[in-house]
Amino acid sequence: MYVADSRASTSAASAEGAVRPRAGRRRAAVAPTVLALGAVSLITDVSSEMVTAVLPLYLVTGLGLSPLGFGLLDGIYNGFSALVRLIGGHLADRGGGRHKWVAGFGYALSAACKPLLLLAHTLTPIGLILAADRTGKGLRTAPRDALISLSSTPETRGRAFGVHRAMDTAGALFGPLVAFLILRATVDGYDAVFTVSFCVAVVGVLVLVLFVPNSVNGARTKPDPDGARTKSGPDDARTKSAPDGTRSPATGTAPQAISGDTAPRPTLRAALALLARPDLRRVTLCALLLGLATVSDSFVYLLLQRRLGVPDRWFALLPLGTAAAFLLLAVPLGRLADRVGRWRVFLAGHGALLLAYALLLTSWHGTALPYAVLLLHGCFYAATDGVLMAVASESVPEELRSSGLALVQTGQALARFVCSLGFGAAWTAWGDRTALTASTVALTLCALFALTLRRPTPSAPSEGLA
Repeated sequence: MYVADSRASTSAASAEGAVRPRAGRRRAAVAPTVLALGAVSLITDVSSEMVTAVLPLYLVTGLGLSPLGFGLLDGIYNGFSALVRLIGGHLADRGGGRHKWVAGFGYALSAACKPLLLLAHTLTPIGLILAADRTGKGLRTAPRDALISLSSTPETRGRAFGVHRAMDTAGALFGPLVAFLILRATVDGYDAVFTVSFCVAVVGVLVLVLFVPNSVNGARTKPDPDGARTKSGPDDARTKSAPDGTRSPATGTAPQAISGDTAPRPTLRAALALLARPDLRRVTLCALLLGLATVSDSFVYLLLQRRLGVPDRWFALLPLGTAAAFLLLAVPLGRLADRVGRWRVFLAGHGALLLAYALLLTSWHGTALPYAVLLLHGCFYAATDGVLMAVASESVPEELRSSGLALVQTGQALARFVCSLGFGAAWTAWGDRTALTASTVALTLCALFALTLRRPTPSAPSEGLA
């Protein structure tokens, strides 16, 4: 198993992490790079969630799209990034310092799409604009997550992703609120939302350019970014005792220890070959299967609106519930994942999503229903979003970290694209309750399969790996 290979030098890495000048426990948990990227994501999410909060109502009520048509656009919005995620990861892996600039291009492309929504009023141009916007997201996601992973130690990686996701979700919390206030204060509410969204997105790009470092960490060089597995004695021997690339006698894992000096430049073929690793293949398969049964956020909010008769002017506030729960739980669940096992927490998150679906299927219409559903929905994201990337990071070598994470993200995004199309078609043909029932059954079966396919090992709770 490649998990055993990737964790073979865990004790050495931990020991070295204790003596690194910048590796204080609190400092390693929240590295400056993580904080800077969190600030970028916070600002960018204010922008993107302003649009996301009003888009379902704008398309369904304003433009009169059917659930099938909305499912198509929602699938593009949530799944089109899958087509370019691997490319973004590959470009970032091909040279030191490229992670930041590939991510920056993705953020800039998404920002440029916001004002174009002012000019589009039919299905085709809106679809093209959303596709371009999601292309930007696909390009930036894997390089950004690779920077977070490479800036963190194995023991604190789940916490680092939790901190980033918490900051990201703070933006998701403010975005719908800003959209709601704009809709109430202006006559041409949607146009004003799109305009302000563009201005905020530009600020996010500027923060990335000015405050995110080019290298993974200040003590590391661009061509040799340190990840969790090579910050050990073998890595130190490679940089000090073996500058000519000769094999260091201090380790039994010399091929990995010298990979930064002797390995060829990453290629797409090498990235795809990562699926030959059994552990990464299992993670990717599980993410894909679970994504096939994960109903889009927009559909969840539309279902809540139908169940409770939420007025249109209050619809933009529904994502606030999910974002608030995500914000409060991301860091605690990230730390819990580091402690008890990441895979356990990941699957428990899908259990929370199943409970949310079950509540939507009941006949209960009490005032507590939206709070319970949105709390469970936010708990699902807090337990799965960053945790999945932390799990996948354990199975990917540093020189292909962006590409490896992109493989997992691509499988998940493609699956959710298919789910949006299928759910919209099922809603159009048989109604929303039948569509949600089918998704609930499918998610239950996929979660049970994932539970049997990849079991966490009780002997390594901090890693959560099988």
